Amino acid sequence: MPLRIFNNISSLNAQRVLELNRSRLGRSITRVASGKRITRSADDSAGMAISQSLRSSVATMKQGARNLADGISMINAADGALSVQAGILIRTRELASQAATGTIGQPERETINLEFQALLSELNRIGETQEFNGQKLIDGSLSATASKTVILQIGNSSAAVNRFNLNKEINLTAVTTEGLGIAGLSALSQRDAVNAMGALVRAVDQLNLIRGRVGAMQNRAVRALNNINVSILGLTSAVATINDTDVAAELAELTRNQILVQAGAAMIGQSNITPQAVLSLL
Repeated sequence: MPLRIFNNISSLNAQRVLELNRSRLGRSITRVASGKRITRSADDSAGMAISQSLRSSVATMKQGARNLADGISMINAADGALSVQAGILIRTRELASQAATGTIGQPERETINLEFQALLSELNRIGETQEFNGQKLIDGSLSATASKTVILQIGNSSAAVNRFNLNKEINLTAVTTEGLGIAGLSALSQRDAVNAMGALVRAVDQLNLIRGRVGAMQNRAVRALNNINVSILGLTSAVATINDTDVAAELAELTRNQILVQAGAAMIGQSNITPQAVLSLL
């Protein structure tokens, strides 16, 4: 190789390789420091596009899980009120049975009727006032025929399979004395009490059907939530595989690049000495 003073090819080549290794070292440091394998599109444009799409899906599904959790809380609130109302019907039926027997007098029936009417009033009050975040629950607002429907958005799209129509699923008709067909009942006389017993039996059966639909929806919603959480875990794992740094592998690459940078700097120093050989010819 000829000796040159103005153009030190060895030094220029060593500088080029040093810059390349320095760039690689900087990229390794960034990846280890940030924990991300892809910090810009140039690192892996396809990987970034896929990971961003998956992250968007994960974020949407997490919100869907929160929506569903709120829906489960709403259903639980309705079921809690229905449980109290079921207890009221059981007690009123018991009182009607007591008033229907001929071994008690009219004063006792009047006393029984006071509690009987008070319980029916409370059943109505619960039915008309029970709500969740402003949404009435058991006054008929969640029935299949209500003009305003309550929809739970749980998936990545607005497709029907990703939405729960609570009105359709639960069909929670009005749980009031009117809705249960027990309005105007009385235990004031033996005949009234006997009639009340028959109506209360039908009301209990109707309420049991309503609670059965609510319970079925509770179970479905819980399982849907479990499925969403599993899906979120899977997608998050996929994002991590694409986007996150493999620290062990990257540290090995970092060490390699550090050595190459140090070696490159040393070789530039050596290559800069080479033109001085010209002096030996003078």
